[in-house]
Amino acid sequence: MSISFSQELLIPTVLVLLVSLCLYFRSSSRSKNPSVLPIDWPIVHMLPAFIANLHNLCDYCAASLAESGHNFRIHLPQAHMFLTCDPVNIRHIFTTNHTNFPKGVEFAAIFDIMAGSFFTIDGEPYHRQRVKFHSVLGNPRLVASMVACCRDKMENGLLPLFTQMASTGTPFDMQEVVSRFMFDLAATSLFGVDTSLLSLDMPPMDVAIAMDTVMEVALFRHILPASCWKAMRWLNIGPERKLDAAHTVLRGFVTDMIKEKINRGCIGNEEEQESADILSSYINDPDYADVELLHAMLLAFMLAGKDTIGVTLIWTFYKLAQNPKIVSIIRSELSPIALHKIDTGTGAMVIFDPEETKSIVYLRAVLYETLRLYPPAPFERKTMVADNIMPSGHEVHAGETILISLHSMGRMEDIWGKDCHDYNPHRWLLEGSNKLRYEPSHKFLSFNSGPRICPGKEIAVIQMRTIVATVVWNFDLEVVKGQSIEPKLSCTL
Repeated sequence: MSISFSQELLIPTVLVLLVSLCLYFRSSSRSKNPSVLPIDWPIVHMLPAFIANLHNLCDYCAASLAESGHNFRIHLPQAHMFLTCDPVNIRHIFTTNHTNFPKGVEFAAIFDIMAGSFFTIDGEPYHRQRVKFHSVLGNPRLVASMVACCRDKMENGLLPLFTQMASTGTPFDMQEVVSRFMFDLAATSLFGVDTSLLSLDMPPMDVAIAMDTVMEVALFRHILPASCWKAMRWLNIGPERKLDAAHTVLRGFVTDMIKEKINRGCIGNEEEQESADILSSYINDPDYADVELLHAMLLAFMLAGKDTIGVTLIWTFYKLAQNPKIVSIIRSELSPIALHKIDTGTGAMVIFDPEETKSIVYLRAVLYETLRLYPPAPFERKTMVADNIMPSGHEVHAGETILISLHSMGRMEDIWGKDCHDYNPHRWLLEGSNKLRYEPSHKFLSFNSGPRICPGKEIAVIQMRTIVATVVWNFDLEVVKGQSIEPKLSCTL
């Protein structure tokens, strides 16, 4: 993320960073057995430690939470936060006392381009939108269309590209390919339009990049005091300048998609209203007549469809490339289905359908293991309404920010065992059987928990299951030697 400051802000910013880093490294070098936990300095508080570890923020938070017993307070200039990965606290926050832990107005401000959508709101407005969302996802035509679209994009986009790369031995950026693939899937399901980003000529992906920018700058907004990033937004400098340009691209894209839908005669057309895309269910709904709200909803759907599934696929392919034994187990489960399809002459490439992979338990365990270690959203943010004592015994106060580290929770020994850092799908299987082990959502939070549990969970799992099965059966994945694979600085991994 490129950050440019105005001349007026450059000198004080550099001084704060230098002082923070000096304090951090001075304290680290003085101790023979330095604690991972950040020191709370006067004025700058814990900022030095977080700046020094910004490049590996998720791992630093995991180490800090492991040392502190799953909970600790973060003190930053103008900001106090309570960080937790404790399952008993998470159940309290998301389920038993969820009304006291809304996302809050600051969360909506951070993701202002989606303000008013189900992603940013709480209470009764959220409940109304969730009911609508459930009815949309319950449309059999939409589900059938999403399944057909996924198959088509694999058959005519993903597999031909992989075949070409394999035949020439050409290395490629898996993250970019998956991003293009998922953008096309999300856009087709949402607008009924194939954006064709995944093609052999690799067209520009300005809109997908703009979506990435939203999530990258959102992390920046989480870290800085609100007064600071809002001043930068007003001055149109630094990452806020980059975000403003991204907002322009995204609003233009959504506007174009809506216009195309209207030009096809969507307004007042009852048959089109039952069409197999999400926009058709919203464009004639009087509750979404406000253009800004409709834009916010559509962008929230796009981000949910592209990023959550896309991130999981990327990390799954990466871990499978490192674990050929796991690939062999998946292939042995897929073998009877694949051989039957080959015998019936379905083509050179085997493409699996959702019903065919429904009984493949180990494949689902692989996806869950990826989500445990690499949750698409590594942190959840909540705001306290009233003073409260957490089940862990910690006092939290009204207005305080609560951060839940999903990434850290998957790396706690007393939650997942001594092998918690290992990629081991077998942990999801009941001992001595081929049945999936149940884990409560307050321990495995990737699909959220309580009233905000992900309504699109099953559709997401179906898509991931069919994509991973098809790719793993047809191709051997390898990581180019010398590559450094690390989570990016973003609100998604």
